[in-house]
Amino acid sequence: MSALGKVVRSGVGRRRVQTLVMVLTTFTAVMSSILSLGLLTAVQAPFEHAFNSRNGAHLAVQFDGSKVTAAQTTATAHAAGVTEAAGPYPISAALDTTIGTDCPKTDWAGHDNHPITVTTRPDLGSTSGMDQLVLTKGRWPTRPGEIALPANNYADACFGSSVVFSSLPGKPSFKVVGFADSVTNSATGFATAEGFARLTGAGAKTDEQMLYRFAKAGTDADIATDKLAVAAAVPAGAVENGQSHLTAEQQATGNAKAFVPFLIAFGILGLVLSVLIIAIVVSGAVASGIRRIGILKSLGFTPSQVARAYTAQAMIPATLGVVLGTIIGNLLAGPILNGASKQLGAANATIPLWVSAVVPLGTLLIVAVTASIPALRAGRMPAVQALVVGRAPKAKRGQTAQRLASQLPLPRAVSLGLAQPFAKPVRAALVGAAVLLGAVSVTFAVGLGTAFSRYQDTTMSSGFNVASKLVIPTADVGVQWGLYGPNDPRHAYLDAPKVAAALAKVPGTKAAFGWGDSGATMIGAPIGGEPPAVYTVSGDFSWTNMELLSGRWYSAPGEVVVGDKLASAVGIHVGDNFTVVQQNKQLSLKVVGIDFDTHGTDYSAMTDAATFTAAGLTPHIDQFNVLLASNVNGTDWSTSAAAALTPLDASVQSNSDGGKNLVVLIMDALVAIFTLLLTAVAALGVLSMVVQDTRERVHGMGIFKALGMTPKQTIGMVLTSVTLTGLIAGLIGVPLGVALEKATLSPMSHAIGRHLPPSVTHVYTPGLLLPLLAAGVVIALLGALLPAGWAARSRTATALRTE
Repeated sequence: MSALGKVVRSGVGRRRVQTLVMVLTTFTAVMSSILSLGLLTAVQAPFEHAFNSRNGAHLAVQFDGSKVTAAQTTATAHAAGVTEAAGPYPISAALDTTIGTDCPKTDWAGHDNHPITVTTRPDLGSTSGMDQLVLTKGRWPTRPGEIALPANNYADACFGSSVVFSSLPGKPSFKVVGFADSVTNSATGFATAEGFARLTGAGAKTDEQMLYRFAKAGTDADIATDKLAVAAAVPAGAVENGQSHLTAEQQATGNAKAFVPFLIAFGILGLVLSVLIIAIVVSGAVASGIRRIGILKSLGFTPSQVARAYTAQAMIPATLGVVLGTIIGNLLAGPILNGASKQLGAANATIPLWVSAVVPLGTLLIVAVTASIPALRAGRMPAVQALVVGRAPKAKRGQTAQRLASQLPLPRAVSLGLAQPFAKPVRAALVGAAVLLGAVSVTFAVGLGTAFSRYQDTTMSSGFNVASKLVIPTADVGVQWGLYGPNDPRHAYLDAPKVAAALAKVPGTKAAFGWGDSGATMIGAPIGGEPPAVYTVSGDFSWTNMELLSGRWYSAPGEVVVGDKLASAVGIHVGDNFTVVQQNKQLSLKVVGIDFDTHGTDYSAMTDAATFTAAGLTPHIDQFNVLLASNVNGTDWSTSAAAALTPLDASVQSNSDGGKNLVVLIMDALVAIFTLLLTAVAALGVLSMVVQDTRERVHGMGIFKALGMTPKQTIGMVLTSVTLTGLIAGLIGVPLGVALEKATLSPMSHAIGRHLPPSVTHVYTPGLLLPLLAAGVVIALLGALLPAGWAARSRTATALRTE
């Protein structure tokens, strides 16, 4: 090993604490950066590739066939902002379907399938034009009795059997010959022109669909403007549906993208801490090793070799941290990316190789630049000056602060500690900066973690999920959930008026309401992904914790409250009207409120069961949520209720919160990991500076001990020396952490297509903020505790001999 290599190895081995600090900071920065940049790239690339290669439509608009002609829809191709258009194509309203009885998987035979929006095009399977359809299995329909469906809308085990349009007279059936899809979900069923004519002949309503690309379509506001331009070119009320490519993208990538904002925040915090800590460590090494630098130069080391030695002492642990961060970041990304890949119908995605290369190399470059600045200063220092300065006593600074502190009614050890930062203002500023970033991280993480917890509580333990007990049909208990859809004849329902009356007579019943998926389909809802659910509700649910974001709850027939995610996807606002279809019967509803939908599906709307009854539609009630009085024994109540409910074919079931949201659990875990790492790094940065300061002051401490300072007073003096700095850093860091949390939560909610309620966005209560204000002091004290103990244990004679 060369002489330079021995110097580097000796420096790394001698400064174990500083080495650990640099490993942790670079590890944290690289891991969070790999995750954020990698996730953003990995989930975005497949969708963008598919959208561009298949010339996807920015907007697919469905026009009411009774209010517009084909010529009028064709003319919309010249609306403001349109750069390309295709169509019109005939398209049906969403039609209820069931899986045919010829399905070889008997459990699925006759199963209620998702509603299907069927279209026909003259270029099925064409590789040119807009919104090119892709066949993923089988072949395209060539006969009137054949159809292609998306794979997620039909059981793979039933491929090749039939699908029955159960809501149409005569219930026409089609053989499923292929699985196909549109990148922007412009339709969910594809038939030949003759096959489409079979549906219209059986009574299906025919609408017209146009596909558009626009000059500006990158934001929701752009799409809203584009949709208005198209709507202005046709008669009022003719536009039924505007399926945006942004909605399709959000459905495919939203959950994975939700990780990116807070990972970016942690990445930036980690990177800034890395730069700061490395500057602290290398500068400290230079400052404490001035005499050693002089010795190295007197032995013949050149300025370049000295600079390289100190830079290398930072680069070795930094490289270790970068390697570990890259590996762990790629491993943690796996579960998140796999979920997004399934939504995109692609193979499991991985972090792109260029991300795993650019982030580590960029981090090492930053480390090298940061470390080289004090290292070059060490290299330029003349040997004689280094030897003299290294042995000379340090200049006395901060004497004014010492005099002022001594006049305070405090123990002398405490006043000495309070004045210490003024003797080394630059060093105190560096300690304060490290503590500041730690306080920001803790405040940010506590707020984010609390928001995640509130979101979890709101989505899993409020609204339709709140109940002491549940009442469900006796028939098919535990089977009907998921197997029989709302329009399946085998799906059992409750006689809502009779069940409500029976529950009211059971002693201990405080409140109850019934609800269920009506099986109605909303015209104008997102076509792809999970179909919207229109819930019908019987009774008063005001005792639940459902939250309105705008408007009010429905109070009259024909009114509806729409879930926030559905409203955002479709562009619905309070005061708008939309139409739902149940078994080929239509009902117009007026939106009076937007709620934070927590009803177990991404897209939902809810209205009074009486609204459906008055319009001749069937409200489906398959569950009652029951709230018991506080002094009621649940087992006794269930026994009493069973006697009243059994004649009504209803049974009591204990409520379950449905388990925890896996995405939220992963986010909570990542927040906890990054917070612990950044807090540890900040505390270790303080430790590094206090160790250096304590070693430089060892002679003075020996004098204090000789004058009678006890070990406890020594510990108090060292801890007090960082307390004021920690307090100031905490007071500044907490507001910055609050601002960072609020700036991060908004894009996270946008990624999943939701507007969060105040209960989730306003988490910083006085009871939470007051303890956080002490975070800076706690971090500073944690970092100074070990050096304080070392100083207290040092022997007076040894300290006096040390210079």
